[in-house]
Amino acid sequence: MTRIEHIGDATLYLGDCTEAFSAIGAVSSVITDPPFEAEAHTLQRRTLGRGSEDGRRDIQDGALPFAAITERERSGLCQWAVGSCSGWLLAFCQAEAIGLWRRSMEGAGAKWRRTGVWIKPDGMPQFTGDRPGVGYESIAMAWCGQGKSKWNGGGKHGVWIIPKSDRGQGHGGRANEHPTQKPLRLMSELVSLFSAEGDLVCDPFMGSGTTGVACVGLGRRFVGAEINPKYFELACERIAAAYAQGRLFA
Repeated sequence: MTRIEHIGDATLYLGDCTEAFSAIGAVSSVITDPPFEAEAHTLQRRTLGRGSEDGRRDIQDGALPFAAITERERSGLCQWAVGSCSGWLLAFCQAEAIGLWRRSMEGAGAKWRRTGVWIKPDGMPQFTGDRPGVGYESIAMAWCGQGKSKWNGGGKHGVWIIPKSDRGQGHGGRANEHPTQKPLRLMSELVSLFSAEGDLVCDPFMGSGTTGVACVGLGRRFVGAEINPKYFELACERIAAAYAQGRLFA
């Protein structure tokens, strides 16, 4: 680890998550958005630009600026979670990768429970027009604790229909601070449903820190790791601002 920051009840590690696992220790839940597989990181990925002077938004190459997940990272996360997590392991992924995640989770000893779905009503269309667009992301869900799994949702479905751009809760129409940043509303619902107040929630691929911001607002403790210094700084700023806002309203 090259740096450790303590902000309120949050601990943030700058460095490779596989190196941070030994320092993180026991946690209550793992809720994370790791990089997707290699096919999602190609130049065929397209996004809308922020707009030009004539009001139009151009289609731009949207290749992600970080590496695809490796099998070492996936299996390492699952093995660590089974030994250190007393509750849920949730990992966002492509639908095509659900089988890989289930194999890694069960191979490490976790109890596979469900594939969740985040539906994005304002997701990007398929700009090539030669196939349907993908307006959702999958969530691999496994139980790492003892006994029967439990959550705070009762009989609710594992489907979340939440726009990326909810005003004040998502990107709010601003330029994305991270290319795969999740809406705060989505992460708040997951944290609320899959952990309890006072729990320690871990995000080993924390990016810009949205899971940590959700934890601050919901009275959870947080521990996260991020390998990119730019996003680590952003996560520190956002989580510190969330604590400041909480003290303001308190």
